[in-house]
Amino acid sequence: MPSTTSNAHEAAVLIVSDDVAFSRAITSRWQSERNLPSFTVVGSELCSQGLGQNFQAAIVGAIEPRRLSKVVQTLQASSKPVVLIGERSANTDIHESYPRVLVVQPSETWLDTVVLLTGEILRRCEVANRLCRLEQESALLQRDATLGRYILEMRHTMNNALTAVLGNAELLLLEPGTLSAGTLSQVETVRNMGLRIHEIMQRFTSLENEFSVVERQAEKDGQSMARAAGAHS
Repeated sequence: MPSTTSNAHEAAVLIVSDDVAFSRAITSRWQSERNLPSFTVVGSELCSQGLGQNFQAAIVGAIEPRRLSKVVQTLQASSKPVVLIGERSANTDIHESYPRVLVVQPSETWLDTVVLLTGEILRRCEVANRLCRLEQESALLQRDATLGRYILEMRHTMNNALTAVLGNAELLLLEPGTLSAGTLSQVETVRNMGLRIHEIMQRFTSLENEFSVVERQAEKDGQSMARAAGAHS
């Protein structure tokens, strides 16, 4: 069974190892870092059977050599960064087959190297995720802005159509005797709904004017700041 330690931080690191001491060394070393990710620890056999996508980076080390290729292949299929701890000479085939795998040579400072390297990977993943969210938000804002511009551009046409509808409704209501009670009620509904639409269109015009005032004030403030900066330079 995989073991997991987690906190509120979004970043998640998958540790694949058959040696409990290996995973414990990494998680213990990371305790001294400011940003502590969540950890999921699995053995090579379980990893070879396939994993989900709930991690940003994987650290591989101290696993059975016969399972290493399958583990790396499985992890590479997830398109997530992989940090492998081992002698490069002993993992030549892995490095050549999977050039995206980052190999860390065993040394006295390998723990520091792994934590720094994986931490940088997590930071880049977070930046990429934020950029993706910003692009999505920008697309939504652009869509709303396009819709808003279209409504403002069409308001005169809509007002002209509303004027015709309201005018004809008022003319019919001036001659109530020519209409049945049911038809009279329907004409009044058309007139009232037309007035509501007219109020909404007036609000669009009012908002446009308010935004224009804000934009002009922001432009003036910017010019004033530029002049003040020039005066002090």
